Amino acid sequence: MLETAEKEREAMRSEAENAAVRVDRLEREVDYLETQNPAPPCVEVDETLMEKQVATAKQRKNEKYTKLTDCSDTIASVRAMKILKRFGSTSGLWTKDASGNSEKIYVFDGTANDTVYIFPRMREFTLFSATRKAARIKLPYPWVGTGHLVYDGHLYYIRQQGPFQVIKFNLANKTVVDSSVFPAEEQIPVFGLSPFTYIEMAADEEGLWAIYATKEDEKNICLAKLDPTSLDIEQMWDTPCPRENAEGAFVVCGALHVVYNTRLPSRARVQCVFDVSGTLAPEDASLVYFPKRYGSHSSMKYSPRERQIYAWDDGYQIIYRMEMKKKL
Repeated sequence: MLETAEKEREAMRSEAENAAVRVDRLEREVDYLETQNPAPPCVEVDETLMEKQVATAKQRKNEKYTKLTDCSDTIASVRAMKILKRFGSTSGLWTKDASGNSEKIYVFDGTANDTVYIFPRMREFTLFSATRKAARIKLPYPWVGTGHLVYDGHLYYIRQQGPFQVIKFNLANKTVVDSSVFPAEEQIPVFGLSPFTYIEMAADEEGLWAIYATKEDEKNICLAKLDPTSLDIEQMWDTPCPRENAEGAFVVCGALHVVYNTRLPSRARVQCVFDVSGTLAPEDASLVYFPKRYGSHSSMKYSPRERQIYAWDDGYQIIYRMEMKKKL
């Protein structure tokens, strides 16, 4: 009996040592994963912090803008249009990384969800009707609207939890790296014909922008310049561009271009241009017309490097290639 007990004790000691080795290995793996995937920041709304952000943003409203680049181009006309396919819901968003660092295609189907489809190249998105060639990313918080943006390896998307939040999501390690309550009070849909979008994120040669509207000036659209690293609002502007009959907008070389249509969809056109640097007078801006297609654009994403727009029109994915000209 003593010999048997001794053998069982040795076996138990061996199992305990093996378990300790496994625990130690697991702890090292957890430490490694935490360095690769940092814990997401708290995205709960701090009302005091939000009030400070709103006050700071108001102080920076309508200040003179100092350009970051020498970009002096503006849109002259739509040079060509290509209809890629019909995919998904009537409303949605498809885009590339606006910084031009990737060939991947990102698709947001619908106006509220938590899953993003990612196609490795344009070819896979064009040739296959199903999503079997697409990777899927399930976001930690659901998105709303069609105003999201992929920029420099990060997804900037809109979440609503009381006030609207901008979530910065790292697409490489699939983690939330930052978030910010958008510092605007009593927000309303930014476009009269797209009531599902409250913040339209945009990128151009100058960087990151947010297009929005509030009850304070409910007739017109507002514009803000964002720091892509911290999500801080650098400057804000009240624009003369009306919300009524607007269906989308984008920014080119620091100039907001708002696209209008009618309740009964007809030919979309840029009817209001607001240049934050003041180098492009409204009377000198081209009022660009888009070819009449199916309905109304639910999203229009400008690619600064490619000089083209990725549009979603009644479930059809369209590319508009733009003809550019100098502002002066």
